Amino acid sequence: MTLDEELDLILERRDRNDMGPTLEALLPLYAAHCENARVLYEVGGAYDTAGQEEVAEEFYQKALTAGLEGDLLRRCYVQYGSTLRNLGEYEKSLTVFSSARTAFPDSAALGVFEAITLHAAGRSHDTIASLLDLIVAHLSDPDIERYKPAISGNATHIRSRGAST
Repeated sequence: MTLDEELDLILERRDRNDMGPTLEALLPLYAAHCENARVLYEVGGAYDTAGQEEVAEEFYQKALTAGLEGDLLRRCYVQYGSTLRNLGEYEKSLTVFSSARTAFPDSAALGVFEAITLHAAGRSHDTIASLLDLIVAHLSDPDIERYKPAISGNATHIRSRGAST
């Protein structure tokens, strides 16, 4: 069985309400593959799900440094940015989301979690404007299509009001 297959199997069996067995299965893989980007990411995610954000933060940082790519990188950005928000590190979280949005401009999930951080940081104008931008970019509904220019204009206006307060 390959390392990726082992990881997939462990994650398939995880119980998000009891991450102990998942961590017990992942930690030997970490000991054997301590520089593997996916192993670092998955261990971080397990600690994160277990409510141990401080530990998760370190693993996410190591995973990013180790060279995550593609969908795993995008997912790590979402989780790492959210972990930083949960730790009250709003500016660090927004920096992560900014980098992530540059790397993955079409990711609606990154935009949503960035908006959650903006809200947690008390930036309500930016939060609403960002969510309006996401609606324009990702929602294809006839009612929305008709009003996309107006929605975008409102996002710009709301964002500018936040800048003046």
